[in-house]
Amino acid sequence: MQFKKIFTLSALALATSAFAQQPVLTVYTYDSFASDWGPAPKLEKMFEEQCQCDLKFMPFEDGVTMFNRIRLEGKKTKADVMLGIDNFVLPEAEKSALFVPHNIETTQLDLAEKWQNATFLPYDFGEYAFIYNKEKLANPPKSLKELVERQDLKVIYQDPRTSTVGRGFLFWVNQVYGENAEQAWKDLAKHTVTVGKGWSETYGAFLKGESDLVLSYTTSPLYHQWHDKTDKYVAADFAEGHLVQTEVAAISKFSKQPKLAKKFLEFLHQPETQKVISYSNVMKPVVSTDVDPAFKTMPTYPILNFTQPEPEVVKQWLNTWQSAVSK
Repeated sequence: MQFKKIFTLSALALATSAFAQQPVLTVYTYDSFASDWGPAPKLEKMFEEQCQCDLKFMPFEDGVTMFNRIRLEGKKTKADVMLGIDNFVLPEAEKSALFVPHNIETTQLDLAEKWQNATFLPYDFGEYAFIYNKEKLANPPKSLKELVERQDLKVIYQDPRTSTVGRGFLFWVNQVYGENAEQAWKDLAKHTVTVGKGWSETYGAFLKGESDLVLSYTTSPLYHQWHDKTDKYVAADFAEGHLVQTEVAAISKFSKQPKLAKKFLEFLHQPETQKVISYSNVMKPVVSTDVDPAFKTMPTYPILNFTQPEPEVVKQWLNTWQSAVSK
């Protein structure tokens, strides 16, 4: 009995030691991705079965907040992978020189345009849109200009300084209004209920009935069809067209697990991974796979042509926005 006890304790010690020796991969992401209903819990289990490692997701309020944290931490960052900025924040992230090339083939990606960047890897995409409840709003805006100028509409959107969605809206307004963007922000401010830090906060406020419309994605109604069994939430179709957001991941320059980080990025393109992301993150997959058929029955939204500005121009746009909404 004593021998059996010693053997059992030894086996337990070995198992504990083996677990302790497993490499840890830390992924910075945004809160909705890491939530209980987001993709992270399933992806964590799936990847750990492949990597024999300990995958940890560290959530932040939104993508821009996450990137700013990595920039602030510099070489002291715990992030091995950053997951959750997008094509609109990408130039700024690339200029930071905090990330390294992934060396992963991207020619197979199912995107509107060929992906050229060798450092930031797409994992999903979708079009920005304002969501409304058709049972409460009978006459939704049919254009971005109508949304901005109609004072009978209560609107919620995200802060472009902290949110990737809000940053996309900053670009959308400037693309449509050009030199008149400052006046557009002033007009919109008159009937904006709140400007939230992140998507989760703002979408939650909309669902509580605090606004008529909220900035989100054309895919958002799918969530309500799947989970709430209702089609009352609709993405407004804007005549000027919609901007496409492509979400990306990247390997930190200061990662202590660069090989494992690359393996995780490759994992993001596996068919089952793409299926989980598209369903739980309610975004379109970048690799053709067997996703929920509801994606194929979605309405088609016109795409707004967009030229990526230099980071200095974006800073000017942010200053204009802040000045307009604070008055």
